[in-house]
Amino acid sequence: MTLIETASRGQITPEMEAVAQAEGIDVQKVRRLVADGRLAILKSATRDVMPVGIGELVRTKINTNVGTSIDFVDMEEEIKKALVAAKHGADAVMDLSTGGDLNVIRRRILDAVSVPVGSVPIYQAAQNPDMNSDDMFNAVRKHAADGIDFMTIHAGVTLSAVEHLKKRRRILDVVSRGGAFMVVWMAQHEQENPFYAEYDYLLEIAREYDVAISLGDGMRPGCISDASDAPEFTEIVTLGELVCRARSKGVQTIVEGPGHVPLDDVGASVIAMKRLTHYAPLYLLGPLVTDIGPGYDHITGAIGGAVAGMYGADFLCMVSPTEHLALPTIEDVKEGTIVTKIAAHVADLTKDGQKDRAKTWDDRMAHARKNLDWDAQFNLAIDPEKARKIRRGRKTSSDACSMCGELCAIKIMRDILKE
Repeated sequence: MTLIETASRGQITPEMEAVAQAEGIDVQKVRRLVADGRLAILKSATRDVMPVGIGELVRTKINTNVGTSIDFVDMEEEIKKALVAAKHGADAVMDLSTGGDLNVIRRRILDAVSVPVGSVPIYQAAQNPDMNSDDMFNAVRKHAADGIDFMTIHAGVTLSAVEHLKKRRRILDVVSRGGAFMVVWMAQHEQENPFYAEYDYLLEIAREYDVAISLGDGMRPGCISDASDAPEFTEIVTLGELVCRARSKGVQTIVEGPGHVPLDDVGASVIAMKRLTHYAPLYLLGPLVTDIGPGYDHITGAIGGAVAGMYGADFLCMVSPTEHLALPTIEDVKEGTIVTKIAAHVADLTKDGQKDRAKTWDDRMAHARKNLDWDAQFNLAIDPEKARKIRRGRKTSSDACSMCGELCAIKIMRDILKE
């Protein structure tokens, strides 16, 4: 039986118990949410990793993308990126490799990290210039058999969505690589997307390996002007239908979302996506809230991610400083992961089931600052190494920081109130 089927029968599994303990919530709540498809647990049956819960009542999770490109194939660097991401708080990593021996790279990443690993099988299938539907499904099966915990499938990129795209004439038509592959394939073969047309077969494979399907947002907007348009929501409606079909087969699903969205539209967009996809866990890239931040898009994504999390987004994909510019370095991955982790925590401060636990962390930091306890502040910081480095860089003879020294308001008030 799959995890959804087990939960639906009222049975508690070790994965459910692990999630309940990690999140500080009742295990029966976890079971009910899994049964309803509103909480997905990422954990392959073939890998010894801590199960990660994505969805309602649990912490907002983050994912970090790693992987080679056609221009830069350095497997060891990608392994280091995955390890750095996990060290600095990534709850999962995705291998998006497109260059080199993809089978070896995937297995190396799976062996290297102890967090769930995702993949995009169409990237491997597309290495065959004459890719057919068998190549697509064989790649899905191969990734599942290797122990991938969740995989992105662009099943919502349909002929109907493409027709809406042609009518809309976006500035940036399709910015999803997997989505573009599917659009090109449908145009060349004059056929429906096999992942949509043969979705039941896809579910058979997912059910066999009890792997979670992340329904890809191939029509996500690539700029602010393209946000919340017909192609995007045509796909989202389709994804909602696919979520229901997956649940009926006992397959866990996550729904991916945009993309580039203006800040005042983020909340409404998240609420609409959650309703249209029957409250499946929502996985967002960003959203990026402006298009003018090259070099700082980890910040534009974190701003959007924090707001999206407040309105119900469950899983935030790290955006690196090099988004739109280049393949990220190890340092870029570290910085993007940390910034996204901050955004997730900001969201948790508002989230039912987690706000009290999240606030405890902030309260501990507040008390450490009041006491001018620098070791405690460093230990509580989301990036202790950077915090220590900054403080060492500009020393002061005071027990406060060099911004104020003896004029520190906290120090003055502590002394005057004799605390």
